[in-house]
Amino acid sequence: MFSMEKLNKTVALLLSLLVVISSWISISECSKKPSGVARKEDIPYIKCQVCEELAYQLYQQVQAKQAEISPKKISEYQIIEISENVCNLKKHEADWILKIDIVEEGDRLELVEQDSEGQCNSECKTIERACQEVMGYSDTDVAEYLYKNKPQVDSLVKFLCKDLTGACSKKPPKVPEDRIPGEPFVPKSSKEAEMEKILKSMEGMPGAPGMKMYSKEDLMNMKNFGDDDVDEEDDEDEAQFPSNLGKVLREKENKKDDWKRRITKGILNAGETVKNHANKVSHLIRKWWKAKKAVLNKKNSNAKKAEL
Repeated sequence: MFSMEKLNKTVALLLSLLVVISSWISISECSKKPSGVARKEDIPYIKCQVCEELAYQLYQQVQAKQAEISPKKISEYQIIEISENVCNLKKHEADWILKIDIVEEGDRLELVEQDSEGQCNSECKTIERACQEVMGYSDTDVAEYLYKNKPQVDSLVKFLCKDLTGACSKKPPKVPEDRIPGEPFVPKSSKEAEMEKILKSMEGMPGAPGMKMYSKEDLMNMKNFGDDDVDEEDDEDEAQFPSNLGKVLREKENKKDDWKRRITKGILNAGETVKNHANKVSHLIRKWWKAKKAVLNKKNSNAKKAEL
């Protein structure tokens, strides 16, 4: 009989396999990228501009959420959620930060919006840090103001950047001549941007916090995912799956010129394996439920006979 414990482990396996597949692209394209660190010394030069952009984003995102749930009215809680996430690069509400480049113009730093998202290095982290400093503990105050007053952008900028935080209460200082320039803006590939959106959307899903991103070495060292008492056919598929991944990745190292084609083929094969596992799990669930239902019906029937 297919136990619930085995069912839970099998479902967890499927979720893990999906994350393994999604990690291929992010690992192959992001593994050697430098991780940026915020340049705190630049924050005073851009703080007012970041606050103005923040106010614009809050306004736009609240309007977009209202349009999405119409005819229902947006709740204060939903606005608070936006204001809590808008300065956190791990959340999609902060994706606007990825499109901004910091450009040195004489003795000033200017925020210049680009057409697409860029790699998040030090400038990206600096904008995030400036945004967090502006917002501070004022997220609920801003949300309340948006909910009760429904202001236009200009009113929101004045409230957030002058009245509430003082981010634009004075002119920014001049940039010193010996400031080290930031890195150039490097756009992301469309595949990479899409994959990051998928991974962000998976945050908060049941089971997602325990899922793991695997490296090439992890994939090659995997032997199997199942328990000893799993059906032999399932064991064979699970053992072959990581082995096939390792083979694909080793061929990639030997023939770098066609690594994209090989990884694409591997993803398709892995997807087929996941689909087969899903079908087996579905079949086993139906079989288990049918047997469970039969037992319950039998017990009910015996109980009725006993009453008679």
